[in-house]
Amino acid sequence: MSAPTSGRLVDGAHVLPMRIYYEDTDAAGIVYYANWLRFLERGRTEMLRLLGQQHSALRDERGINWVVRRCAIDYLKPARLDETIDVVTRCGAPRGASLDMLQEAWRGEELLVRADLLVACMAADGRPTRLPLEVRTALSQIATNGARPAGTAPGVPPRSRHIRV
Repeated sequence: MSAPTSGRLVDGAHVLPMRIYYEDTDAAGIVYYANWLRFLERGRTEMLRLLGQQHSALRDERGINWVVRRCAIDYLKPARLDETIDVVTRCGAPRGASLDMLQEAWRGEELLVRADLLVACMAADGRPTRLPLEVRTALSQIATNGARPAGTAPGVPPRSRHIRV
C-alpha cells in the first residue's frame, strides 16, 4: 500500500495537491464554503509533517498545540466535484508564540480561495507558549521576512502567480 502524500516544498511554499470528492460538495456539486477551512488545515498539517514537526509529536512530547487565532478568507471562484486543486501555504517570520500564514487554493492558473491566518502555539493549559527552536528552524525553510504588502498577512508576500509544480 502506498503512503498518503504530504505534498512538497516549491519556491519557498508548501504545495498540497487535493481532489474534490462528493462529500466535499453541496447539492450543486460545488465545494461547500466551510470545507475550504478543512482543506487549508490539511495544507498546514502536511506542511508541518513534511518539515518533521507532526502535530501529534508536538502535543505528546512538548504539550504544544497549534490553534488558529484569526482567519480572513476570500472565496473567489468555485471548485467542483472531481477537480484537482493545489493548496499552497506560505509562512511569515515566526514571532514569539505566533506565525502569520497565507494560504491559497489554485486550480491550474486560477486562484480560487485566499486566506490570511494568524496561528499560535498553545500550552496544554490553554496559554500561549513560545514556538520551540526546532519548529522555528523548520519553518525558516519557508518563512519570509519581507514587508507587509497591502491585503496580505504581516510578513507574507502576495502571490502574483501560480507556483509551477
